[in-house]
Amino acid sequence: MIGDKTESLRFNYHNIFFSYYFNNEISCSQMIHDHMMAYIYSGEMILEENNTKTVAKKGECVFLRKDNRVSMTKQHVGEEQFQAIFLMFKRDFLREFYQTIDKKELPLEVEKQKSSVIKLPQTPDIESLFHAMKPYFNSDKIPAKELMQLKLQEGVFTLLSIDKQFYPALFDFTEPWKIDILDFMEQNYMYDLSVEQIAGFTGRSLAAFKRDFKKISTLPPQKWLIEKRLNVASDKIQHENRRISDVYLEVGFKNLSHFSNAYKKQFGIAPSR
Repeated sequence: MIGDKTESLRFNYHNIFFSYYFNNEISCSQMIHDHMMAYIYSGEMILEENNTKTVAKKGECVFLRKDNRVSMTKQHVGEEQFQAIFLMFKRDFLREFYQTIDKKELPLEVEKQKSSVIKLPQTPDIESLFHAMKPYFNSDKIPAKELMQLKLQEGVFTLLSIDKQFYPALFDFTEPWKIDILDFMEQNYMYDLSVEQIAGFTGRSLAAFKRDFKKISTLPPQKWLIEKRLNVASDKIQHENRRISDVYLEVGFKNLSHFSNAYKKQFGIAPSR
């Protein structure tokens, strides 16, 4: 959520975002939909996940894992306004990148990181990657798509060189069940489907579905669906100024009272507020 008086510049150059906030205002957001790297040029970014706080200061870089709820606060420090670049790694891009990797070199024994927020070490690779893009903050020239694609590729290579645990984090579609289940539930969360029906649609028995789902979420499937619906509803209400009477039906709730109670339990505040 950004305050009404906030002045900002935010450019999206082929999934590389340049963000600059003025007037000492604070900008907050909470949903991480795609893997990303964020480099802070000035100001600071405070990230909170499950009561764990990470502060990224000037000259520091963090990795944010996709499909997680993280409180992200961007703010000035003294006279320095918040200024950062975000590299967004979309699934299609990572699939294409994965095809270029020698599969024999994959570290199959490595487990995926459990944390959704990882502060990266300050290496020459990271410094070189992000400082080469800083001039675009103050230029009217839009960088070529091919150049931005190269920078995204450089970002992935940098992550993989820092820690092998980024392999399973970035390329989780190498196990088909993961992408099948997540894709189906992301696209169909708003429909009235039982867990048994979802298992059938994804080609599994109920037992196999529950077993596979535990590998991608700490929540039971029904709880995941409810949280997904509430998060989408919250975004629609807060950022799109949608009416509650319309939103609760769109995200899959049948009863307004049930929606209001679930919303208050999840966020600690009634949707009407």
